Amino acid sequence: MIPRTVALSGVVLLLVGGCGLFSSRPGPDEVANDFLTRVVNGDLDGAAAATDDPGGARDLLGKVREVLKPTGLRAAVEQVRASGESATAEADVKYDWDLGHGHAWSYQARLELRREEDAWKVRWAPSLVHPKLGAQQVLGLVEVKPDPAPVLDRDGVPLLSPEVVVSVLLDPGEAGDLDAVAGSLAAALSPIDAAITPRSITEGASNAPSGQVYQVAALRDADYQSVKPAIYDLPGVRFTSQKTLLAPSRTFGSQVLPAVRRFVEEDIAGRAGLRVYTVNAAGEEVETLHELLPEPARAIRTVLSRTVMTAAEDAVEPVPGAAMLVALSASTGDVLAVAQNGPADAEGAVALTGQYPPGSTFKVVTAAAALASGRATADSPVPCPGRTTVGGRRIVPNDREFDKGTIPLRTAFAVSCNTTFAQLAAEMAPDELTRTADSFGLGVDFGIPAVTTITGSAPPATDVVERAEDGFGQGKVLASPFGMALVAATAASGEAPVPSVLADRETEVRRKPAPPSPAVLEPLRAMMREVVESGSAPQLKPFGDVRGKTGTAQFGDGTNSHGWFIGYRGDVAFATLLLGTNSSVPAVEASARFLGALG
Repeated sequence: MIPRTVALSGVVLLLVGGCGLFSSRPGPDEVANDFLTRVVNGDLDGAAAATDDPGGARDLLGKVREVLKPTGLRAAVEQVRASGESATAEADVKYDWDLGHGHAWSYQARLELRREEDAWKVRWAPSLVHPKLGAQQVLGLVEVKPDPAPVLDRDGVPLLSPEVVVSVLLDPGEAGDLDAVAGSLAAALSPIDAAITPRSITEGASNAPSGQVYQVAALRDADYQSVKPAIYDLPGVRFTSQKTLLAPSRTFGSQVLPAVRRFVEEDIAGRAGLRVYTVNAAGEEVETLHELLPEPARAIRTVLSRTVMTAAEDAVEPVPGAAMLVALSASTGDVLAVAQNGPADAEGAVALTGQYPPGSTFKVVTAAAALASGRATADSPVPCPGRTTVGGRRIVPNDREFDKGTIPLRTAFAVSCNTTFAQLAAEMAPDELTRTADSFGLGVDFGIPAVTTITGSAPPATDVVERAEDGFGQGKVLASPFGMALVAATAASGEAPVPSVLADRETEVRRKPAPPSPAVLEPLRAMMREVVESGSAPQLKPFGDVRGKTGTAQFGDGTNSHGWFIGYRGDVAFATLLLGTNSSVPAVEASARFLGALG
């Protein structure tokens, strides 16, 4: 035995045997080697030419390549057996297929060779490709995907679970009367999705590229089963199914869970398995040749709370206009809930990124700035006239121009005197509110894995009138519910927490703000409690030690306003915003529903 190796495009073919080494014509070992070399390099015409049936060899080798789609192939001639002047020989070979994604398939096969007119040829047979591949058979391969891993909340409760989703497909070429089929589909599916209409179906099917089907709907299995009797036998309608991660309902976590799912898509996919099998001439599966089981991924854990999310969703869902609520853990910054109702969803992820005037909820910042500067204490007497002027210009008055005379700052905060806080802000430096807002997290930029957030902005105001308006959350101050939830969390915990959504994924803090002074926070927290005890949010008194601030914020031409409440109870800090309610009362009521559901 004389071993030797030949390197071919990074593939090593190991040849063992001495047959034909001293002949002027290629011997059976060299012919076997040449055949495998061409198979490895994808030269199927050359490989086929080395056999006694080039047509059959080329056809099957091409089909095998098409089915397996290998990313690599190694082949080795392990031994060639021939005796003397025999006209036949045998070669034991080994194939090592690289099927991609770490999937390998190795096995041994046997080549038969014949000498024809002094030239050796590989005797073609399907068993050359695989010993169990018979006549008129081809290979088949199917990828076996694992179920996607679930996405869990902070307590291990599923937020996104793998469920069967059925796609309803329409082939316009096979539908016959397209209008009639579209009408039947819409009648069955519109109660599930109001956007599905006869017109949307006919337009979608008509615009589908020639020869392609149009996806009418993707249905949860329960929804599909409910409409199956009405649509299953419609002409041109087909169905496919797959496992997909779904929330408990179509609207649950509508602005945060889809973003989480997209972000962790690769992590939850797991490692697909595969199965290689033989297929007969009738297209029927015959025998499994190779199987690799799929490997599911590990579950992804978030810091969200399904309990808190459910409470938040139930709180905003009854509101006829756009409503949203964001809840955080005050101590850690963990995002516990992001809830929006249908009208808010129509505007996008506004709970996280919407920019609205915060109205009187911004008085938390203005009060903190006044306390920090020593300009006032919680008990300092301050004027609360029904209206006031700053810089010679009339400022927006108190609600219905109520006049409280001279009262302690804590009382002005509790009953929400715009005039008091306008005067306080007017006396501040141009960037004093900006710096204080920053210390409460408002205006800070976070890179939170999975979601996009905008806290808001409180730009410096050199104009005294603008600064006065900023003092009660009008002017140029803007905030998202997420940003104002951070303000409430900072008041509760003593420093702006770093928010996060995914466990074990670090949030990028582009600029860490300095925290408010503890000497400021103690009286501020007492003032926020007074809002509930004797101020503008008495509806929250039954729900324990709730501290917060109400707010109405004018927008547009000033004739309408949004309603806010921000606050905290224990470690749960939150912000509730209802658009266009012209009062903070509905926001307080929604907050009451939220706290009541939490118990």
